[in-house]
Amino acid sequence: MVEKTYSESWSEYELLDAGNEKKLERWGNIVTIRPERQAYFKPGMSEEEWNKRAHLEFVPKGNTAGNWITRQALPEGEWKIQFKDLTFNLETTKFKHVGLFPEQVTNWKLISNHLAKPGMKMLNLFAYTGAASVVARSKGAEVTHVDSVKQLISWAKSNMEASGLEDIRWMHEDALKYAERELKRGNLYHLIVMDPPAWGIGANKEKWKIEQKLEGLIEVASQLLHPGGLLILNTYSPKVKLKEINYYAKKHFKKVEISELWKKTFTGKDMFFGHLLRAYR
Repeated sequence: MVEKTYSESWSEYELLDAGNEKKLERWGNIVTIRPERQAYFKPGMSEEEWNKRAHLEFVPKGNTAGNWITRQALPEGEWKIQFKDLTFNLETTKFKHVGLFPEQVTNWKLISNHLAKPGMKMLNLFAYTGAASVVARSKGAEVTHVDSVKQLISWAKSNMEASGLEDIRWMHEDALKYAERELKRGNLYHLIVMDPPAWGIGANKEKWKIEQKLEGLIEVASQLLHPGGLLILNTYSPKVKLKEINYYAKKHFKKVEISELWKKTFTGKDMFFGHLLRAYR
């Protein structure tokens, strides 16, 4: 039987409800409705209740992009939420995202625990807006943040600054190519975090798919870690199976913990958020 890891909400974020291929979320004092394929069940609240609560709803157009609809007046001020002593800046995008994957809170806590000793180093690949990078830096770790999208690196910098931190190393680069060069340079890390999308475009506009890169990413991560080092990897692609991740990880790591990532709504619905690997060298 597949193990399930449940990610909890916190005071500033709550998964209120899900169903009919949508999810209702509270980010601070702003509530959103966003598409969610995994919410294939009936919601716990009525449509009327959803519409009454929501400030913003994302309406998709095509397979990827769409538009945001304002359902009620937004509170004044910048859109930010707190996680402990850290601050994350949020904003609407044309791809339904708002700049944070809150189900990753379970990994943020593991990052904090793993980097408890002084002088530790973390490499964050496919680092997006940098929540994991900011968490690691707040623990005093030396952090290298790698992403192929310049705008996301700028967003991550704003999160670092809003959290009162500095000195994260920013790399605008393809994640696998950067990791391979680090290996040649002989650099090692105590923690590597990867959250690769199902497909992507590198810094030089090269296209790739995660199912073609997965084993290479896991292998190079194992070679970049100190003994006892930890790899945290999430994947949401339906083309990557849990047994495949498990097979590759056991080829290169001494201890492998693999599970599905789930989150429970306020109304008691269980929702799937992908596969989670925690592998120790």
